[in-house]
Amino acid sequence: MEMTFLRMALLSVVILLTGCDNASAPATPKAAVTVLEGKTMGTFWRVSVVGVDKSRAEELRTKVQTQLDGDDRLLSTWKNDSALMRFNHSRSTTPWPVNEAMADIVTESLRIGRKTQGAMDITVGPLVNLWGFGPDKQPVSTPTQAQIDAAKARTGLDKLTVINRADRQYLQKSIPDLYVDLSTVGEGYAADHLARLMTEEGISRYLVSVGGALVSRGMNADGQPWRVAIQKPTDRENAVQAIVDINGHGISTSGSYRNYYELDGKRISHVIDPQTGRPITHKLVSVTVIAPTALEADAWDTGLMVLGTEKAQQVVREQGLAVYMIMKKGDGFTTWMSPQFRAFQVNGKN
Repeated sequence: MEMTFLRMALLSVVILLTGCDNASAPATPKAAVTVLEGKTMGTFWRVSVVGVDKSRAEELRTKVQTQLDGDDRLLSTWKNDSALMRFNHSRSTTPWPVNEAMADIVTESLRIGRKTQGAMDITVGPLVNLWGFGPDKQPVSTPTQAQIDAAKARTGLDKLTVINRADRQYLQKSIPDLYVDLSTVGEGYAADHLARLMTEEGISRYLVSVGGALVSRGMNADGQPWRVAIQKPTDRENAVQAIVDINGHGISTSGSYRNYYELDGKRISHVIDPQTGRPITHKLVSVTVIAPTALEADAWDTGLMVLGTEKAQQVVREQGLAVYMIMKKGDGFTTWMSPQFRAFQVNGKN
């Protein structure tokens, strides 16, 4: 599942495996940390676990990759035979059976979509494809207003319904050519799914990530909370903007500075505003959200990114979200964080 068409190697959130001062390290020998890595959904996954031997690590690597491959077959818009694309290809407007995971992902996406006034819209796929960030090729010229209007006519959260009936789940579209794109939340779901796998495997100390979405539990190898660094919003350097402890939470970052292309002399961002049908052009360049799950964080960061600074801040205050925002200002950047986010911050670094 090529998630990177929305966040091409974003890596706005990078993992700090130690993240503690030597002075605060425990006196007893620290447990070993094992790092497993691989590729999925057009991006990278990483699992850091404490106290796992080599043979167990290889077994775990296989289970992780197998599970992520399954998630990809469920959610991908780049695989014509994925469960999601079978729904998209169908022109039926009768209830379409899906598994519980798909129903849960869509339900949460619709909920947060409404909370962001439609800015987080999983039906925005026709516009994503029109602007060249989906399976379709990059356009050779800027889409016309007529093309944008035609694509917009095929979108809308009100055109998609989740039905729970007699322990079965269904999706239903109200127009035959509705196209659902779950790439904005796929990394978050996959990270949460990996966290559940760790629990099932009896592992209580871990940090897992898929693309820009992460989840942690327990303590790291130094007996300290897992720490995560938020990268400065630039594709020219890897510099830390802020550091947080996310123990027991999910975190996700959306940014407009990594995945873009030049067209007709303009930089075209992958972040599409469902209201205008065009890539965003405002000064908000990065949004990081900490939430109970990575799926929630992944959905919120997209919606807030689309809204822009002032509207996003209003939603953050109304919903009581833990959010860190970076805005372009002249040749540099300025930042803003909610009080809820400040509670996760380490050493006041911002």
